[in-house]
Amino acid sequence: MSTLTPILSTVTASFLGSFVEVVEAFTIVLAVGVTRSWRPALIGAAIALAVLAALVVIFGPLLALVEITILQFVVGVLLILFGMRWLRKAILRSVGTVALRDEAAAFSKQTDLLRKQSDDRRADYLAGVAAFKAVLLEGIEVVFIVIAVGGAHGLTTYAALGALAAFVVVMLIGLLVRRPLAQVPENTLKFVVGLMLTSFGIFWTGEGIGADWPGADMALLVIFGIVTLVSFAIIGWLRRLQPKSTEGVA
Repeated sequence: MSTLTPILSTVTASFLGSFVEVVEAFTIVLAVGVTRSWRPALIGAAIALAVLAALVVIFGPLLALVEITILQFVVGVLLILFGMRWLRKAILRSVGTVALRDEAAAFSKQTDLLRKQSDDRRADYLAGVAAFKAVLLEGIEVVFIVIAVGGAHGLTTYAALGALAAFVVVMLIGLLVRRPLAQVPENTLKFVVGLMLTSFGIFWTGEGIGADWPGADMALLVIFGIVTLVSFAIIGWLRRLQPKSTEGVA
């Protein structure tokens, strides 16, 4: 049980985090393909994937040279920062302070921009650059998620499988519906991933400084529960602070 728990949590966190990033990249690549042509969209995406693969090949083996406790501490702190960034956005969206991300609106905005560039001689080049930037930027976040959730405990392979599964699922859904994945509850996904990454970060930062967690890896579940309760408490507190609507009051 203690061996299975970190593997499942690693795969799940990697899958959910990567799923969100792949959806965002897919939306822009799809906009390029539909509005301009698939050639620059696929070329831009392919070049970005090649760059990402090179980064993994170059920097991946360097992790083995770092002492495990140092790696756990550094990755743990980064995970806390990264996870809390996602949590902050998800919480603010939950209380209505920040607007929910709309993939359909993002798709429409990108297609409008590409249509305005259609008379430019560099239209294909600009379309390819848009696809390249989308895949590269979101892909870098995926690489970070894979390394972060898998590197500290030597579970990078399982984290990579989670990311690969997310990529395959998004591509299959995208090919079937051929439209932005507007029905994906992205804010919910980001909220869950933020909880998981923050929990991982707290756990690994503790291990990096020599903490002896009660229950070993099972402590992750307790940490996750505490972070979840605190997050919901913050959401409730922020909602109470919002002025009550007077609409409909005589």
